[in-house]
Amino acid sequence: MNMKICLMPGDGIGPEIMAQAVMVLEKVAAKFGHTVATTEALIGGAAIDAMGEPLPAATVAACKAADAVLLGAVGGPKWDTIDPAIRPEKGLLGIRKALGLFANLRPAALFPELAGASYLRPDIVRQGLDIMVVRELTGGAYFGEPRGETVVNGERAAFNTMIYSESEVERIVRVACEIARKRGKRLCSVDKANVLDVSRLWREVAIRTAAEYPDVELSHMYVDNAAMQLIRDPSQFDVIVTENLFGDILSDEASIITGSIGMLPSASMGSGGPALFEPIHGSAPDIAGKDVANPLATILSVAMMLRFSFGLEAEAAAIDAAVKGVLARGYRTGDIYVGEGTKVGCTEMGRLVAEAIG
Repeated sequence: MNMKICLMPGDGIGPEIMAQAVMVLEKVAAKFGHTVATTEALIGGAAIDAMGEPLPAATVAACKAADAVLLGAVGGPKWDTIDPAIRPEKGLLGIRKALGLFANLRPAALFPELAGASYLRPDIVRQGLDIMVVRELTGGAYFGEPRGETVVNGERAAFNTMIYSESEVERIVRVACEIARKRGKRLCSVDKANVLDVSRLWREVAIRTAAEYPDVELSHMYVDNAAMQLIRDPSQFDVIVTENLFGDILSDEASIITGSIGMLPSASMGSGGPALFEPIHGSAPDIAGKDVANPLATILSVAMMLRFSFGLEAEAAAIDAAVKGVLARGYRTGDIYVGEGTKVGCTEMGRLVAEAIG
């Protein structure tokens, strides 16, 4: 297979972790007889410095011409004081919109080798943690209109609109059902239907849509209870589907309880164009250029890319196995080092994973 990948290293540690991910991608492609053609594009702060805007038109064109997009990281304090309209994060929001990416897939799995780094009690950790959070990415309060400021009773007030159409709910629930079919066949829809009208519509459409997937067991949970249950007993969850704001919070919570966000990948997918894959962590400018960043989340994002964009399960599994093998041998970057094993840097960790692929 010939794969066309657009690379957006971005800011901070982005270029370092991207280099290791590309090395692993090329290694697995060579092993399985594929070819990889990459193009590099600017986004975020790097694009602002070079072009004066966080998402140049050339970047959008390069992404649309690719089969998949791999992103490093975006943002940093260097750009905190510039016009909010052109902040680095606007580039990320912009490319999601340009590519029509409405579904964010964020797995939260606990590697047995890193159980000691988890924030959960050992008895909870032993029950296991392997969750996929499916977050709607383009609707809800983050994008709803009207929004803004006004004056109420003589003082400033601000407002946002949480709004979803039936079609928006249906398409994200379908994505979640399809994923659940390939996992444990259990789907939990998270809402706040006891309070919010928009959540009552969400639940109604979720029930109707999931009925087309009789092999998937659908349950419902209020968002406040879901936040508690993720800490109390995360093993009860297989796939979670929820709206944008709730998903933003719950996916971060599910991720951090594993012990290191440096281990966790994500995917943002649409309905036909290229999907975008990225680690969930930030640009970490304080450690940029020091060769201490953890590249494993970006490497595992490559595995997600091979699995979801190209249907290459064996190739994705080879990367997953290589990462687990390196961890089993005791190699750790600083963020997951707890006093045992061998501490290595970003470049060495990438080399070890590539070597483990064989």
